[in-house]
Amino acid sequence: MQFQTFSPRQRLAMSWWSNPKTSSFDAIICDGAVRSGKTLSMSIGFVGWAMSCFQGGSFAMCGKTITSLKRNVMTPLIRLLGNLGFTCLQSVSKNYVDITLSHITNRFYLFGGKDESSASLIQGMTLCGVFLDEVALMPQSFVEQAVARCSVSGSRLWFNCNPGSPTHWFYREWIKKAEEKHVLYVHFTMADNPSLSPSVRKRYERLYSGAFYDRFVRGKWTAADGIVYPMFSKKHHVVEQVPECDRFYISCDYGTVNPSSFGLWGHCDGVWYRLKEYYYDARTEGERRTDEEHYAALESLAAGHNVECVIVDPSAASFIACIRRHGILRVIPADNDVAGGIQQVCSMLKQGKLKFHASCKDILREFGQYCWNDSNKGDAPKKEYDHTMDDMRYFVRTIACRNPDNSFFAVSAARA
Repeated sequence: MQFQTFSPRQRLAMSWWSNPKTSSFDAIICDGAVRSGKTLSMSIGFVGWAMSCFQGGSFAMCGKTITSLKRNVMTPLIRLLGNLGFTCLQSVSKNYVDITLSHITNRFYLFGGKDESSASLIQGMTLCGVFLDEVALMPQSFVEQAVARCSVSGSRLWFNCNPGSPTHWFYREWIKKAEEKHVLYVHFTMADNPSLSPSVRKRYERLYSGAFYDRFVRGKWTAADGIVYPMFSKKHHVVEQVPECDRFYISCDYGTVNPSSFGLWGHCDGVWYRLKEYYYDARTEGERRTDEEHYAALESLAAGHNVECVIVDPSAASFIACIRRHGILRVIPADNDVAGGIQQVCSMLKQGKLKFHASCKDILREFGQYCWNDSNKGDAPKKEYDHTMDDMRYFVRTIACRNPDNSFFAVSAARA
């Protein structure tokens, strides 16, 4: 890993604790555009501060999941620290890293703050400091519990995130109250990352539109409104003929009273095509279908294709059990992260990596009906006209954009 230079904001994120103008702050928040260098510069600064101010201390480094924390933060950080002469010894089973430089050693525990239950994982610890990567993706209960653990004299808090809705709890409780809480607030743009070339910056600008463009490219806390997928275009995304595909999946949003929507997806040259679909609305038809009747439709949709897997709404336990009982099609519960899935669908539509056969009338109809909720409760699409939208999101999140779990990094050795 090589760096030619750091921008002024990146240097501030690394050294604010030692700068006479900013060292009196109790915490730092860095937010703004994606790929602006927030995470790397802050993680370097966090370890540098810890090793300069403490010996034998305990610290927490937190991400939405431990897997994402290791991938996005710890792997590049450990590699860089090894090059700088630090020794990093890790415990895979207990999720901590002991970092040593000369005679100083501190322990850094790794935590995932993915849901409300995560708060119990960090409860009861005594910490000298905490680093929270992508804090806006974590529940408030976990963050507040982590903050409460920092009771050692001289402890400090380090937060970073990409912007979300202006109604988000972290924006309201921390960013808007930064002065009151004695927090240094630093806003990043892509221009603050000198290693990001103009061509790469342009690529990121092409990936997003609407509220996601404002958030991830412009770095603004913006409310989402209107159509969820404004970048969808029948001209660019709908095809009359589909090329020969080499892989096949089916995604299912299952309903009893609400509609059931199944989509058959095929892959060709980096593009995923929705080839066919099954849509059944019990209210419109005046009759509910059983699990077995829906399963018969599923087999009919899969006929003639080597379907690798069926991805099903994780709450549809009875239908998942029905598929497994027949033993013909492999089935897995879908990743039901709504916000993350919508972002990934937006990106794939912008890149032209999702296309739809003209016969798939129901998903084409719902693209024009699927809207953000106009209430003041943050990002949430309306729970209507969302059944094909949900099955598409399950497919994109679980298969098309899946990130296989990475095992932990290799231990870096001290220099001789």
